[in-house]
Amino acid sequence: MKQIATITPISCCAPGSPPLKGKELDALAGQFKALSDPTRLSIVNSLANREECCVCEFQHLGLSQPTISHHLKILREAGLIEVARKRGTWTFYRLVPAAVESLAFALGGSAKPEVVLATAAGSVAR
Repeated sequence: MKQIATITPISCCAPGSPPLKGKELDALAGQFKALSDPTRLSIVNSLANREECCVCEFQHLGLSQPTISHHLKILREAGLIEVARKRGTWTFYRLVPAAVESLAFALGGSAKPEVVLATAAGSVAR
């Protein structure tokens, strides 16, 4: 499993925010890009209301299992969700609250988070 690096919180869109630099911009854009798909946004929304969720519970999306797994992989690589546990062949996922808080902070909608997560590739913004 790839390690997720921690980075300094980035404010990009609040009034008075400084211009973003290359790695900061890439890390933040990767997380927003992961959320730009309606299916992935629906998955994050489902996870936001639960402690963890089995991959089998995403069948309400009307997509094949490989397609759901692909969307989950993109969200994992963006650092927005993580594997909570595995039970036999089933995988349970949970939302990474610090990652969601960092996106809200970037938009100027919350207080400065304690930790911001980068992508699973381990990119560091600062």
